[in-house]
Amino acid sequence: MTPVTPIVLAVEDDPNDSVLLDRAFGRLKAPVRLEIVADGQQALDYLAGRGNYADRYRYPFPHLLLLDIKLPRLSGLAVLEQVRAHPDTKRLPIVMLTSSDQGIDVARAYDGGANSYLVKPSEPHALRELVAALTEYWLRFNQPAEGRHG
Repeated sequence: MTPVTPIVLAVEDDPNDSVLLDRAFGRLKAPVRLEIVADGQQALDYLAGRGNYADRYRYPFPHLLLLDIKLPRLSGLAVLEQVRAHPDTKRLPIVMLTSSDQGIDVARAYDGGANSYLVKPSEPHALRELVAALTEYWLRFNQPAEGRHG
């Protein structure tokens, strides 16, 4: 049996942050496939396999969701709420990766079911370190719940 390349779905509306995230994932030693969508509604469509994301071979269900809070169309907190409410996605590991360090945002994310809350570092090397650490933890060491990948 061939090992599965882990899929990370990042929801990021800032094109500059998307590029930095893509570069950080590109430097990982272990193979990880990064998919990036630009807003909350696209994230829900991807997770449900709807519309442009209906081809599950091309857009496989992710092993990890990186979710920004402030997004167009549908906020990250609204996405979090909908993902946690659906039986097919409720156990998907979700890491809030955002520029907000406001206590209210942190509390609302954890109250909504986020597994982790990380503030985006401003330096590219610090983002690479963060991406390496979070993928090591969530994709290598973490034992996922039974479900899509169990």
